[in-house]
Amino acid sequence: MTAAVLDSPARCGWIDQSRLSPEDFELYCAYHDSEWGRPVHDSAALFERVSLEAFQSGLSWLTILRKRENFRAAFDGFDVARVARYGEHDVERLMSDAGIVRNRAKIDATISNAQRVVALADEGVDLGELLWSFAPQDRSTRPRPADLAQLAAVTPESRAMARELKRLGLRFVGPTTAYALMQATGMVDDHVAGCWVPPLASQ
Repeated sequence: MTAAVLDSPARCGWIDQSRLSPEDFELYCAYHDSEWGRPVHDSAALFERVSLEAFQSGLSWLTILRKRENFRAAFDGFDVARVARYGEHDVERLMSDAGIVRNRAKIDATISNAQRVVALADEGVDLGELLWSFAPQDRSTRPRPADLAQLAAVTPESRAMARELKRLGLRFVGPTTAYALMQATGMVDDHVAGCWVPPLASQ
């Protein structure tokens, strides 16, 4: 484990060192410190996040983090145009890949979602702009939660995002998954008070 992980200041309480192996603790810390809650606007990066959040449904995020590089390799780096062209042979290839979560419904949804994202782009709808249209207006000024007990699982904004994505034909992006996406990509700042990561207002 790196000295930077051991010596760093306080983090959000969902990183529980007592419940994690040293390798998983370092993996979680790296994700928390450099990615979680940092604003992501790029549509390609957001398609990957949408896809991984969908695969996470019903599982722990740590499971997805452990398999993230395998997912990237299996899904051609989540290149939306490539994934949109996947056929049945790709589905069978993915279902036989032990390095990812082998869930047929989630694999089918990822391919279908890619097709919808491509179709939306052809209509002039950018995925990043669409998703960020649901970010709260006061995202950079609202107080951080005091502790984990104050973290929401669903918000009016995530319900609205999920409703619109469903209307547009995207799958496996319900209100809870939508809010997890908002947290992960900086649409909201749910680092707890006292966490060392700078607040959105200073990023």
